[in-house]
Amino acid sequence: MSNVLIISDTHIPFNHKLYLSFCKQTQKKYKCEKVIHIGDLVDNHAISYHEHDPNGMSAVDEIKTSKKELAKWFKAFPKVKICKGNHDRMVDRKGRTTGLPDIVFKEFRDIWDLPKDWVDDWYFIDNNILYKHGTGYGGRYPHIQAAHDNRMSTVIGHCHSVAGIEWTASDHDIIFGMSVGCGIDRKTYAMAYEKYFKRKPILSCGVVLDNGSDALVVPMKL
Repeated sequence: MSNVLIISDTHIPFNHKLYLSFCKQTQKKYKCEKVIHIGDLVDNHAISYHEHDPNGMSAVDEIKTSKKELAKWFKAFPKVKICKGNHDRMVDRKGRTTGLPDIVFKEFRDIWDLPKDWVDDWYFIDNNILYKHGTGYGGRYPHIQAAHDNRMSTVIGHCHSVAGIEWTASDHDIIFGMSVGCGIDRKTYAMAYEKYFKRKPILSCGVVLDNGSDALVVPMKL
């Protein structure tokens, strides 16, 4: 039996202060041998394409603050795999916008001082389940749409206000789609854009059980 813990969008340093301990407790409870971060590890608010708070941290201060918080996560989950999210790719995207080649930028791993045994990629496949951030999906049921599009069970993040599992079956198989919510603190200035959304962020993480035969979303009780 191999269970997998899926950590939701953390958007460090704007993550909820209790989310790390919640993820650790969930890993222990369900005996998860593998850990995957579904993406948007960091927020990069100061260099975002969207409006950013001029009263907030500078880009340098945000990076420094993020690194201090990330060290706690690295210690707790030393072998976690990371699916790169749209916020994680912000430096690369800004480089292309200004016409700079990749060679002049640090690698994602080097910017955030990732441990050597961390793996970061766009997606992972484990026990015929696809794990990817979910960029491009939205609505109330993005997870089952992702499963249909990928023709396999799929776990996504990205959609902060969606957390759940949907199953679909054919004559020859049954697959699921899972959205794992997020781990943000919606009261921080970087998340102010969500203030007037009718549907609020769901703090939760996901667990894939028994070598991929079952899955569940675990909500964080506040």
